[in-house]
Amino acid sequence: MRLTTMRDYSEKRDFIRMKVDSEIVLTIADTGRSLKGVCKDLSGAGMSIEIGEPFAEGAEFQTSLPSSNEAFPSFETIVRVIRCTPVSEDRYIIGVEITKVVN
Repeated sequence: MRLTTMRDYSEKRDFIRMKVDSEIVLTIADTGRSLKGVCKDLSGAGMSIEIGEPFAEGAEFQTSLPSSNEAFPSFETIVRVIRCTPVSEDRYIIGVEITKVVN
């Protein structure tokens, strides 16, 4: 017999999201251009990032989230945009899926 438990809707994610609010550097895969954003939250599968320009679903970036402790390296990943939502005239939240952890 297999037991299952019911979870609230807020608990249905595979990974818990951690609020981060830290600067992040994104390097666009196609052009190599870098830009800064704010990583709003992070989970084992993705991130939400506030940024100053919109990006299409499927766009890929390399990200670097600096460590606040010199003993630990920055968290570097390859990500793919899964959604882009405007939050003001010149600010957007992109939801990204982590496809690879670089370090």
